[in-house]
Amino acid sequence: MNSFPISLLVTEKKIFLKMPKIEADVDFVRSLRYSHWNGESFHWEIPNYPGNLDKIKYYFGPRISNIEETSQPESPKEEIFIPEKGQVYLLKEKGRLTLRFQFHEDLIQAVKQIPFYRWDTAQKHWSLPYSPKYEQEIRQKIADLGLELIFREKTESSSENRAKLNTKVFTKTCPPEYLQKLRERRYSPQTLKTYSALFTEFINFFPDREVDELNEKDIMDFSTHLVVNRKVSSSYQNQAINAIKFYYEKVKGGPKKFYPIDRPHREKILPEVCSEEEVISILKNTSNLKHKAILTTIYSAGLRISELINLKIAHIDSKRMQIRVEQSKGKKDRYTLLSTKNLNLLREYIKVYKPHYYLFEGPGSMKENPVSYTARSVQAILKESARKAGITKRISVHTLRHSFATHLLEHGTDLRYIQSLLGHESSKTTEIYTHVTTKGFDQIKSPLDQLDLDD
Repeated sequence: MNSFPISLLVTEKKIFLKMPKIEADVDFVRSLRYSHWNGESFHWEIPNYPGNLDKIKYYFGPRISNIEETSQPESPKEEIFIPEKGQVYLLKEKGRLTLRFQFHEDLIQAVKQIPFYRWDTAQKHWSLPYSPKYEQEIRQKIADLGLELIFREKTESSSENRAKLNTKVFTKTCPPEYLQKLRERRYSPQTLKTYSALFTEFINFFPDREVDELNEKDIMDFSTHLVVNRKVSSSYQNQAINAIKFYYEKVKGGPKKFYPIDRPHREKILPEVCSEEEVISILKNTSNLKHKAILTTIYSAGLRISELINLKIAHIDSKRMQIRVEQSKGKKDRYTLLSTKNLNLLREYIKVYKPHYYLFEGPGSMKENPVSYTARSVQAILKESARKAGITKRISVHTLRHSFATHLLEHGTDLRYIQSLLGHESSKTTEIYTHVTTKGFDQIKSPLDQLDLDD
């Protein structure tokens, strides 16, 4: 084992990992959310989220030959959309414009016509001072050259009410036995990440006490803190309570207990849905073949974003006209629809892009080392297409899944079939779409219209 040494550099925000290319190890690193391969420096970069360093130490064990920790923050390197050939990524933030694109001589010359332009060698992008005039000039040049614009505007969020959690002051890490029990019970990587982060927050709320000394009152105090001070959602609070219960009941083997906590009910929030006309407009405003195939597949099959990026070519069953979704939420397999139009589009896409393993692969993917597309890139694609379509409502990739279900319902599909296609455990989850659909609204008259208000 020691013939394959592993080295780590741990900074405030990231963990830099150097290791030999072993398939099982690569799979483990990829399971850590937002990890990515730096092909220039030949190392993995992993966010230093609570619990990530513990997971890495536990997994590699004695194979780690060197761990270097530094409080010096690394140069900022934002996780952003990486443009393909024929695309230009334009970011507007803090009084400047940032452009990323593959080499294009005419566009480079246009950038150099703007005063005070700068090429950032480290970040590999062009930087320009912002003004409406400069932005319009760049947009016009991109259009004249027939390039696809991927535009994003970064603003300070004014809607974030939750008090930010300062993990820098944490002195305790998630117990290894907690992580091990989650793995033994085959919890998904996402649940493992969520539970370990929540439990780490809990034990650090009591920095001077051992975890096994904490009691029901402490759990209640922590729950109150989440609501009153952190102003978290009911979903967050419920997950935190479940993460704590997991430790005392599953890890320590204690009896199932009811904690006298005012556990919140989940807020009744109706999902945002696009009309059929808006979906048409989004797809028509997606000119890139790969991007159109991605958004079309999500909408036509009602997929979650995680299901889309984990789809493999082998999961497309053109004979039965089905898409197989493996080990999704709740560790369940299911089949969903493969539309004829989507199949034709996928055949055209595969002929051009030639993916090896995943249906949609990211930059640098190779036959011997396939890399799936990232969720962040899918989100950026939809955001740009919605902007081009002139859609101002706040939509996400999950909105396409909600729209799939709502449109099926409006066309007369039985709720039980929709439940199966979406992979919902309970029919109550699917019934929410009955509150969203506009079917039949045109047959209902407001009582105001029945009143004779004429003088």
